[in-house]
Formats: sequence, C-alpha cells, structure tokens
Amino acid sequence: MSTDSKRIEGIYRNGKIELLETPTDVDEARVIVTFVSEGSIDLVDRGMDETAAANLRARLQTFAEDWDRPEMAAYDAL
Repeated sequence: MSTDSKRIEGIYRNGKIELLETPTDVDEARVIVTFVSEGSIDLVDRGMDETAAANLRARLQTFAEDWDRPEMAAYDAL
C-alpha cells in the first residue's frame, strides 16, 4: 500500500459511496470518509491547511457569540 494520500470526491447514497473518479494508481488503500454538508467550503482547495484553519478559528472565536445571534440571520440572505 502507498503512503501517499490522494483526495477523490464521492457521493454517499443508499449505504454506498460512489467515487466521482477512479483512482488509476491505487490497487488497495485505507480510506477515510468525511461527510461534507452541502454548501460547505473546502479550505484545502483554497490553500488553507488544518493548522491555518485552527488558527483562524481561534482568532475568530471572539466574534462567535455575535454571529450566532438569531437577528444575524438577516445577513445570511445577502
């Protein structure tokens, strides 16, 4: 088994995962499945790794209480 990781998107449907592409260089490998909600943002595609994301989350935590207020939902529609 290879130690290199490869990201391939798929869709979970009826208890099965359908890959959107077939890996050509992998015969057997362990996999990790992460369920991503519709409309979420892929930070890796935007050049942000886990460390940078954790740092950003920690810095923005001070604003979380304001963002979570019901009246702030008006901004979601913009």
